Amino acid sequence: MSETNPAATAPVSADAAPHRYTAAMAAEIEARWQDFWDAEGTYAAPNPKGDLAGDPELVARPKKFIMDMFPYPSGAGLHVGHPLGYIATDVFARFQRMTGHNVLHTLGFDAFGLPAEQYAVQTGTHPRVSTEANMENMRSQLRRLGLGHDKRRSFATIDPEYYKWTQWIFLQIFDSWYDDEAKKARPIAELVAQFEAGERAVPGGRTWSALTEAERADVLGEYRLAYASDAPVNWCPGLGTVLANEEVTADGRSERGNFPVFKSKLRQWNMRITAYADRLLDDLDQLDWPEAIKLQQRNWIGRSEGARVDFPIDGERITVFTTRPDTLFGATYMVLAPEHPLVEKFTPDAWPEGTRDAWTGGHATPAEAVAAYRAQAASKSDVERQAEAKDKTGVFIGAYATNPVNGERVPVFIADYVLMGYGTGAIMAVPAGDQRDFEFARAFELPIRCIVEPTDGRGTDTSTWEDAFASYDAKIMNSANDAVSLDGLPVVEAKERITEWLERTGAGEGTVNFRLRDWLFSRQRYWGEPFPIVYDEDGVAHPLPASMLPLELPEVEDYSPRTFDPDDADTRPETPLSRNADWVNVTLDLGDGPKKYRRETNTMPNWAGSCWYELRYLDPHNSERLVDPEIEQYWMGPREGLPHGGVDLYVGGAEHAVLHLLYARFWSKVLFDLGHVSSAEPFHKLFNQGMIQAYVYRDSRGIAVPAAEVEERDGAYYHQGEKVSRLLGKMGKSLKNAVTPDEICAEYGADTLRLYEMAMGPLDVSRPWDTRAVVGQFRLLQRLWRNVVDENTGELSVVDVAEADIDADTLRALHKAVDGVRQDLEGMRFNTAIAKVTELNNHLTKAGGPVPRSVAERLVLLVAPLAPHVAEELWRKLGHETSVVHEDFPVADPAYVVDETVTCVVQIKGKVKARLEVAPSISDDDLEKAALADEKVVAALGGAGIRKVIVRAPKLVNIVPA
Repeated sequence: MSETNPAATAPVSADAAPHRYTAAMAAEIEARWQDFWDAEGTYAAPNPKGDLAGDPELVARPKKFIMDMFPYPSGAGLHVGHPLGYIATDVFARFQRMTGHNVLHTLGFDAFGLPAEQYAVQTGTHPRVSTEANMENMRSQLRRLGLGHDKRRSFATIDPEYYKWTQWIFLQIFDSWYDDEAKKARPIAELVAQFEAGERAVPGGRTWSALTEAERADVLGEYRLAYASDAPVNWCPGLGTVLANEEVTADGRSERGNFPVFKSKLRQWNMRITAYADRLLDDLDQLDWPEAIKLQQRNWIGRSEGARVDFPIDGERITVFTTRPDTLFGATYMVLAPEHPLVEKFTPDAWPEGTRDAWTGGHATPAEAVAAYRAQAASKSDVERQAEAKDKTGVFIGAYATNPVNGERVPVFIADYVLMGYGTGAIMAVPAGDQRDFEFARAFELPIRCIVEPTDGRGTDTSTWEDAFASYDAKIMNSANDAVSLDGLPVVEAKERITEWLERTGAGEGTVNFRLRDWLFSRQRYWGEPFPIVYDEDGVAHPLPASMLPLELPEVEDYSPRTFDPDDADTRPETPLSRNADWVNVTLDLGDGPKKYRRETNTMPNWAGSCWYELRYLDPHNSERLVDPEIEQYWMGPREGLPHGGVDLYVGGAEHAVLHLLYARFWSKVLFDLGHVSSAEPFHKLFNQGMIQAYVYRDSRGIAVPAAEVEERDGAYYHQGEKVSRLLGKMGKSLKNAVTPDEICAEYGADTLRLYEMAMGPLDVSRPWDTRAVVGQFRLLQRLWRNVVDENTGELSVVDVAEADIDADTLRALHKAVDGVRQDLEGMRFNTAIAKVTELNNHLTKAGGPVPRSVAERLVLLVAPLAPHVAEELWRKLGHETSVVHEDFPVADPAYVVDETVTCVVQIKGKVKARLEVAPSISDDDLEKAALADEKVVAALGGAGIRKVIVRAPKLVNIVPA
C-alpha cells in the first residue's frame, strides 16, 4: 500500500509561500549539489603516493577506510531496502570527514555470476551487455541518494584490468604450499628445492630427479594451496554445473532453480583453505565482529580434538578420526561413507561365508550391493543423510577389519549417515555410546558392548536398552587388554591413556580434526574469470606467466553449460568455454619454446572477485602490481587496536558469514604470508545491518498481489474486491511489494529518504517499511528550512547575536544536541541522532523569533552527515563559500551539557508522593533533608514515624514509615 504526501507533490498555489521547501525544490537542490560534488571531486580520498595522491594535509590526518559489501547489479534495480547499509556508511563516512579523518569510501560492482548468465541463455544477450546496463542504472539510483563515494576508485569485477589481478592472485596461491612448521604459506619453488636437495623425502622413496614431469606435478599437487583433484562434488544436472555445499539447500536441491543435486566424482579445482583452519579460528578473537558471526565461523571450521586410529584390513588399514578414543573397546563394526575411495579396494567378489541376509541388501555380490547403495545415497543431501529421525540404511561391503585394541574382527559397512566431508570419511561405530550407531546396530543385529558405566539406572545389559548412553562424566568399563586398561578411569584420563597407547604401538596418534573442507573452486559456467592455466599433452597443469594476463573470456555462441535430465546423476558437465576450440587449443611459448596446450575450460566461482576487492579500492589504476605496499600500509596496515590490520568498518548482511567472509580471510592470509600485503585480515570491524521488510499480500491461491493496489477496510485487506492475507516479509519484485528509491525521491527528495531509513530504528535490526511514515522526516526538513530561510522572500531569517546574548535554554538545547549527536554518530546510532536533531529543531521552532546565526550554523552541521544536500544549500545561504563536507563537526561546551537541575522522585511505601527539582551534584544527606521537608511529603506522612530512608541521589528518595 502506498500513500503519497500531497504537501510534497502538489503544485504551489499563487498565495502559498514561494520559497517553501517542497519536493520540487528538494529535487533541484539535490541534483545541483550532486553535480557540484562530482565536478569538485569533493569525496576524493588522497593516497600518500601514486596517481591518486592529493592534498598532503588530508593525507596527514588519521585515516578511515569504510566499505560496503559488494552489490550485484541486478536487472531489477534497487528497492528501498537495498540502500539501507549504503546510506548508513555514507552518514558515518561524512561524520568521520567532519571529525578530521581522511576517509576512503567508494563502491564497485560484483558483476560476474549466474543471474547474468541465465539471462544470456534466455535472451542471447551477452552477459557483459546486460550487466553493464544494470550497473549504469544502479549508479544512477545510488547517485540520486547523494552517496559520497570516491568515484575514481570504482570498478567492476568484470573489468579485464581487475580480473587480471584475480587471476594473478590465483597463480600466487597455485604456486604456494603451506609449511606446517613455519605456520605460513611459502613459494612452491622452496618446496621443490627441498625435494631436490634431499631435505624432504619424496613420497614413494625415489629421488626428485628420477621423477617424470607428470610425477612431479602429482607430488606437488598434494601440497599446492590451489590444486586439481578427483573429488566428490555436488553435481546439478539441471544447471549443468557443480555447486559448493553452501549453494545446496537442506533438502538436497540447488538454491537457484530448485534442481536435484547429486554427489559425483569430478576433476575440479580446489583451494586448500583447511591449511589455515587454526589461524582462521585463532585470529577471530582479535576482530571487532558480532559474536554471532564469529560463532558461525567457529562452528563452520569445527575444530575438535581426538585421535586417529588405524584398523588393519587385508594387510592395509582404514583410518578413522574419533573424539572419543576412550570408547575404542566398544567399537563393534565400522562404517565408510559410500563415496570413500577404499570401498572398491576392499570389496571382494563374493560374500564371505555366513554373511547375514540383512547385511547384503538382497544382492548377489558385494559389488552389486555397493553400487546400488551408492546410487541411492547420491540422490540425498548431506542434511537428509544425517537426519536423526530417519531409518538407518546401509550395506555390508563383504570385508572385515581388526579392532587394534582387542584383535576382534569387525564388519565394514557403507552407510549414508557417514560423510566424506568430515574426518576421514570412516568411523568406528560404538553403538552403546552413539545414538545413530545404536539404531544402525539394532537394525543390522550387530553387537552393542557397554563400555561406559551407566549413571541413569539402566544397568549394563544392553539388550534391555532403548537408546544409547553417552556421558563425559561416567567411568570407563569393559576396556582392557594385556597392555592397557581404562577400567575405572574418568573420560579425560582414559582418553589420555589410550592415546598414549595408540602412539606407543603405532596404531594411531592424537590429532585435531576440522569440519571445514577445502573450497571447491571450479564452475562449469561462462560468465566467470577464466583460469590462467593450460595443460600440456601429458595433462600437466602449467600457469600462464603474468605477461599473458589478463586471460580474457572468448566469444561463444551458446552461453549455457549443457544441462541434462535433472534426475540423471550419471551425466557429466560440458562447459560453454569447451565449445570454442580455437580458444581452448593454443600454441604458447612458456619459456621452453612453442608447444601445444589446452586451456582450462571451467571458470572461477563468483566469490573470487570479492575475495580481494578491498585492496583494489586502495590503488585502482595500478597496472604493474596488485597494490603499492606504501598505499596498502597506509590504509590497511596493522596499528594500535588493529593487530592484523584491515578495513576500519565493513557493513553488510549477516548471510555472508561463512562464505565470502571466510574466503576473503583465507586469501588475505595467503597474500600476507607471501609478503604482498601487510594486513593479515581484510576487515577489522564488521557491522551487520538489519533488513527493511514490507508486507506481502496474497490472494486465496497464495499468489502475491501488488501491495500498492491493496485497500484496508475495517481492519481487513482487499485487492480488487477480494480479501487477501497480509504477512510481514522480504521486499522484492517477485513479492510485488517493492518500493523503489526513485519513487520516494520523486515524492519527497533523497534527503527525506535518507533520514527516514536512518530513523526507522537501530541499524542492526530489521524494520517494516511504511511509505506513509516518510512524511514525518520531510516535515522535519521543512521546519529546518523554515528556521533558516524566510519562505516568502527566500532570504535568511537568522539573526546575528553574540553567544553571550543567546538565551540559556537555547544554548543548553544546542550543546546537549551537539554532544548527543556526536556520540550517536560515532556509535552508528543514527535513529537517536535524528531524534536529538529533531528535538533541537523543535526547540528553535517553539522559541519563536529569528534563530541566532551561530545556532543555525551548528544545527546545519549536525544535519550535514544525515541530509547532505539541504545542509549544503543552507550552509551556502548562511554565507559560506566552502562545502559543508569538510567543515569541522561542532563541539559541545560541557558547561551546558550538564543539567542545571534533575527531577527527584520521592516515594512513600513505593508510591510517588512528590517530585523535587534538585542540583545534579546534591549529596545524599542534603537530598534526604529536602525530601523530608517537602510539604507534600510531610502531609503524606501525617505525623507517622520513619523507619528507614533510602536515598539514590539525585533521582530517588524512598521513605519507609515506622
